[in-house]
Amino acid sequence: MYKNYKIRAPYFEIGPKCFMWGERMLKLAKAVDQIAHKYDLDVIITPQYADIRLLAENTKYIHVYAQHMDALVPGRGLGSVLPESIKEAGAVGVMLNHAEKKLTLDEIKATIARADEVGLATIVCADSVEEIRQVALLAPNLIVAEPTELIGTGVASDMGYVRDTIEAVKKINPDIMVLQGAGISGPDDVANVIRAGAQATGCTSGVMKANVPEDAAEEMLYTLRKTWNEVHGL
Repeated sequence: MYKNYKIRAPYFEIGPKCFMWGERMLKLAKAVDQIAHKYDLDVIITPQYADIRLLAENTKYIHVYAQHMDALVPGRGLGSVLPESIKEAGAVGVMLNHAEKKLTLDEIKATIARADEVGLATIVCADSVEEIRQVALLAPNLIVAEPTELIGTGVASDMGYVRDTIEAVKKINPDIMVLQGAGISGPDDVANVIRAGAQATGCTSGVMKANVPEDAAEEMLYTLRKTWNEVHGL
């Protein structure tokens, strides 16, 4: 766990995957940057590698993460993603073990160690409650609890899963905040997972496939702040 990294609950993650890049990605990132400031929220965005510097240099409030990186050190490794390169480009963190880019537990452990070494936060995706327990033992900064079969379906996790995954991580390391992902397609899903005890949530399709992605992002971030304040009496 990279100790110098700070992120506050409730936070939100927007994962562009390969839906958006370049100038269109920058337009969305700038809008989300202002929305994050408006609602006093931390928002993670995971752009294409080539867009990391573009977003980092043109935003102030969002947290720019890489979509993946490798555990290698400078030297050989054609086609690999070098930790030092994404750090220097302006990333503050990296996502690992997404369902579309799976790693073994040994690979996750080694990559978290390299991220800690260069000063990058880690957000690690995991599927089952047992996998989430195993990942928590590796001490990433954040965990995404995300049933693989629900990714991209618009069907959110059931509330039992939400509560069980949060509790499993809390027993191992209460400093690791759990993001509830998969199937978050609109404001109602955001409200439901926060009411179930989640510290964060996020989405891809709900923003990327919207007619106006900026409006979809604002609806969800407004709901995140409103619901969090209601639940916590703020």
